[in-house]
Amino acid sequence: MFEHQQKDHIDAVMKANPEFRRLYQYHQELDSKVHDAELGVLPMHGDTLLGMKKEKLLLKDRLTRMWGKLGNA
Repeated sequence: MFEHQQKDHIDAVMKANPEFRRLYQYHQELDSKVHDAELGVLPMHGDTLLGMKKEKLLLKDRLTRMWGKLGNA
């Protein structure tokens, strides 16, 4: 997420906004788990995986809105 943004810019926003940082880190954690589950490295029930994917999308939407409000879009 935010791959098109410079890492130092993302780091600055995370440092200035603790909520953004917390949500961003949680999104990264979910992304890693979803990826591992899809590869079969992390065994997971299909409903659990679907729930994680939905939660990840909701987080991405929320982070994108926050990013826009911060004037960084």
